[in-house]
Amino acid sequence: MDAGLVDAIDKLRELNVVGLKKKYRELFGEDSRSSNKQFLFRRIAWRLQAKVEGDLSERARRRAVEIADDADLRTRAPKGFSPQDAPATAPCLTDRSRSQRDWRLPGVGALLTRRLEDRQIVVKVLEDGFEYESRRYRSLSAIAREVTGTRWNGMLFFGLAERRDA
Repeated sequence: MDAGLVDAIDKLRELNVVGLKKKYRELFGEDSRSSNKQFLFRRIAWRLQAKVEGDLSERARRRAVEIADDADLRTRAPKGFSPQDAPATAPCLTDRSRSQRDWRLPGVGALLTRRLEDRQIVVKVLEDGFEYESRRYRSLSAIAREVTGTRWNGMLFFGLAERRDA
């Protein structure tokens, strides 16, 4: 990569949001609607690189516009497209009134435990919820809130899921 380009991008890292917005206005000829520092940095760095190393060809630009304007573009295959999706003889009806069980939950009757400070928290998994201290709850999050007094993701609180780092 060009040394001048590398220096210009390094100088961008030192700018605050106001400075990045000013640079964005210089390069793009319009104000940015975003105040996200990382977004502004990336867009400006891309524009600087495109100016030095060459932008998209006119043909590529036209194709991108065609794709963007294609309103009927599907992101999924229609139902019944593949043989396993095709209805047998009668259409399959889904009963949405009953909630679907989360695959991370253990079977009905299992006990979930969590040690918190000097207490042992024991929750029994029921068919349609959970039981904690002889009371029924619809979610693990409600139990975690009851125990701690703060909002928690119930799956994380009881160790059934791991936190995804952003």
